Amino acid sequence: MIVVADGYRFNFKDAINVFKFDETDPASQTFHGAPMKAVDIIAELSDVYLFIEVKEYPASYDPDAITGEKACSEIDCQKRPKHSEWLKNTLKYKFRDSFLYRYAEDKTEKPVYYLCLLNFDNALNSVMQKNLRNELPVGKASARWVKTLAQSCQVLNLEAWNRNFPKWPAQKVSAE
Repeated sequence: MIVVADGYRFNFKDAINVFKFDETDPASQTFHGAPMKAVDIIAELSDVYLFIEVKEYPASYDPDAITGEKACSEIDCQKRPKHSEWLKNTLKYKFRDSFLYRYAEDKTEKPVYYLCLLNFDNALNSVMQKNLRNELPVGKASARWVKTLAQSCQVLNLEAWNRNFPKWPAQKVSAE
């Protein structure tokens, strides 16, 4: 099963179902219509759900351009969250909102693995993964919890994705 999202093509050969989850077309069966964030792709395998988020930034990016904020004064810039904090929060809330969507659809009976494909180097991805795992949270956050939200969270670049998930190859595709 092949799905294309945000400039990448994924092939989930062993999937039961795979689809673009952040659909913007109201006529699509996977359109949500609720004012919440959504991961890019959901793949349902026999034993797990994969929540997949794809983010790609230019090699030298301007945090103002990414966050959509205008140039700021020195005081305003000190108050604004740093880009890595903004990105971590974006990834965190995309997962949490998607989990709520799936809960409302009664589609949380399998463990959920969160996979983020970013175009950063391994060191930056490792830091993002550590920070994101702490805030999702991964595993049981409380002794009172019976279920986990995320069974696993991995942040990878394309090379690491294909090395770690050879059964689900991904490739960059040109804009059409």
